[in-house]
Amino acid sequence: MTMFYHYHNTSIGELLLAGDGDYLSLLGFPSGKMQRRHEPEWTKDGAPFKEVCFQLDAYFSGGLQEFDLPLMPKGTAFQESVWNALTEIPYGETWSYGQLAANIGKPKASRAVGAANGVNPIPVIIPCHRVIGSSGKLTGFGGGIETKQYLLELESGQIAPRLNFA
Repeated sequence: MTMFYHYHNTSIGELLLAGDGDYLSLLGFPSGKMQRRHEPEWTKDGAPFKEVCFQLDAYFSGGLQEFDLPLMPKGTAFQESVWNALTEIPYGETWSYGQLAANIGKPKASRAVGAANGVNPIPVIIPCHRVIGSSGKLTGFGGGIETKQYLLELESGQIAPRLNFA
């Protein structure tokens, strides 16, 4: 199967988008622990990502609150249940890891939920940035805490939307 990739410039930097041409399976950050670059055997082609880019631009401009894209994140059944639950966190709101664990019916699995959250292959679109510590503190994020804070402030209307770094 061919894996296509494209880099898309956003207000949080150049994001790596990758997928099979029908489904998005990876969004990589330009820095942080989820920093990703394309693999040598992947094919560079922006065409499969036109709708992804359109919706990302709309999100970063403040005009989109819910993504509607064909996604194919790959993980264990438990990880996929966590990633699915992340999509239930409303735009502009946050949940604790405990709330997320309770949502999937595993109220004692906060640490496992945190681990699954931390390896979300399609951050932003699958909104793992909306999960915070039970104290309200911003905890780890694959794109860096500054990026997490920016996304939360964007969604709460605390900062003006912008498309690209000036």
